[in-house]
Amino acid sequence: MTELDKSISVAALFSVVILLAVVEMYFSYMHDRKHYKKSDTLANIYLMAVAFVINVTMKTGTFMLLQYFYVHYRLFQITNTIAYWIVLVLAQDFLYWVLHYTGHYVRLFWAMHVTHHSSEYFNLTTGFRSTVFEPLYRVFFYLPLALIGFNAIDILFAYLITQIYGNMVHTRLVMKLHPLVEYIFVTPSHHRVHHASNLRYLDKNMGMVLILWDRIFGTFQAEVADEEIKYGLTKQPEDTGPVNIIFHEFIALYRDVRRAPTFADKLKYIFYPPGWSHDGSTQTARVMQQAINSR
Repeated sequence: MTELDKSISVAALFSVVILLAVVEMYFSYMHDRKHYKKSDTLANIYLMAVAFVINVTMKTGTFMLLQYFYVHYRLFQITNTIAYWIVLVLAQDFLYWVLHYTGHYVRLFWAMHVTHHSSEYFNLTTGFRSTVFEPLYRVFFYLPLALIGFNAIDILFAYLITQIYGNMVHTRLVMKLHPLVEYIFVTPSHHRVHHASNLRYLDKNMGMVLILWDRIFGTFQAEVADEEIKYGLTKQPEDTGPVNIIFHEFIALYRDVRRAPTFADKLKYIFYPPGWSHDGSTQTARVMQQAINSR
């Protein structure tokens, strides 16, 4: 597959996602499902546009860094084409899980990832609600792919393909699928859990394509039929203007760091999970979940 073929494939798949979003929006309005709100959809498009600009700005540097490590430091090369692409997609999907996990369990990265979770609606346009600053650091999570013998173009292509799959699971119209599919792949049911602010659902189901990583590492949670999902953050920002929607968690983090009594506590606010506090006034999701489970 040439670079042109890859570009055409990505453009075609992305066009399908946009078309599906329009169809879902029409269905929602026609049946009064209230899955969409105009201001929320516009915010999703705005955040996607900002992330796109940063992506384009970082594209050359990302490519050059990945290719440099591939050319000079790769440890081996997979010569079989089928094995090459299978291993690349699996490895990329796992490293995305690591990236995503970091975005939920390290508050500095949560301050950047929080934009993706700030919508109180869940629909296909929510998938466009990007982690705006992720292009600034994402490449460092994918450097191992270059080290194990994958060139930059193929890494970026695999990333875009899995991202498109990840966009398509942002929907409330698809219920649970066949148990085998639910066991292996990330489905809309799994991703509804991920976007929920219900306590039992917090920081669960980090996978992009495969839900197996969450099953292996203990971050899996099935959607429970008798618990209504509440989407968004546990504490929504009052100001959802174009600046605050991106920076509100950075502001909250800065305030917490400033009031921390010791240097060690300041570092903990930055690198510990969201919710950690030096005086116990707030708790992490994991601590609160453990307290509920132990009752």
